[in-house]
Amino acid sequence: MQDITVEELKEKLDRGDDFVFIDVREPYEYEEFNLGARLIPLGSLLGALNELEPHRHDEIVIHCRSGARSGAAKVTLSQLGYTKVRNLIGGVLDWRQKFG
Repeated sequence: MQDITVEELKEKLDRGDDFVFIDVREPYEYEEFNLGARLIPLGSLLGALNELEPHRHDEIVIHCRSGARSGAAKVTLSQLGYTKVRNLIGGVLDWRQKFG
């Protein structure tokens, strides 16, 4: 599935769209600033698959600081058969630049 921009994500959040929202950064990064996503650090992603399994065919938006870790998470989930995984382009850095 196509990746998502911060503008598109903000619109989805503002509308209250139903999707799975995951932050793959580390806890200290999440505590400093977060977008309200569920925290599953990249190193813990495979351990959380049992919780994500019911969402195998739901839209999943993953973000991190810049888009690199969330890009890796997207590849991993896609290879495991998750069909609607999207990476937030530019991550939190882009979000903070555009929305403060």
